[in-house]
Amino acid sequence: MALKDLPTDAQPREKLLARGPGALSDAELLALLLRTGMAGKGVLQLAAELLAAPPEGFGGIAGLLHASAEDLNRIKGLGPAKRAELVAVLELARRAMAEQLREREVFSTPDAVKHYLQLHLARRQHEIFAVLFLDSQNRLIALEELFRGTLTQTSVYPREVVLRALHHHAAAVVLAHNHPSGTVSPSRADEALTQTLKAALALVDVRVLDHVIVAPGQALSMAERGLI
Repeated sequence: MALKDLPTDAQPREKLLARGPGALSDAELLALLLRTGMAGKGVLQLAAELLAAPPEGFGGIAGLLHASAEDLNRIKGLGPAKRAELVAVLELARRAMAEQLREREVFSTPDAVKHYLQLHLARRQHEIFAVLFLDSQNRLIALEELFRGTLTQTSVYPREVVLRALHHHAAAVVLAHNHPSGTVSPSRADEALTQTLKAALALVDVRVLDHVIVAPGQALSMAERGLI
């Protein structure tokens, strides 16, 4: 059904203006961004298909926002303009989160750190090891993806992490990696790696504040578990 065929108070734009964005479903918000569907497929249907579970869709808003322009190209009805807009929304979300982290101490907003890392890492299909480099007030200097591995392991070199910390004149770091398997439980290897990096970085007076493990819809702080 086309949006114009819906009752006025049920049309996403009018609903948003009257009741606020919280009153809209994910599909309705996405339909506003897409604006139009295609022949035989209304925009709400197109939005619902994009949010559907894989392989038909991307598994919700988080999965969609992690999709690349190439990923979106397989969806019939998404032209270059729509694909570019969706990719731009993800980039805006990342930049907004990065600004928030730069403006305040990271650990005054631990959930913001987890959300930021989920945006970057949660939907990646291979393990990525990343580091948040922080200044002396625990504000974000930079996020770098340093190592990539297979679905089961990542090779992380402490010397490279130390060199990047020195490059950024970081006072502290938050380590992070994703688990494509979907579980955020730290393995023995995760715990051992954390202690190895902690010892290496201590030699140059850089503190390891946390190691965050992310997966779709989940994030675990090893510091909160007493594992740092």
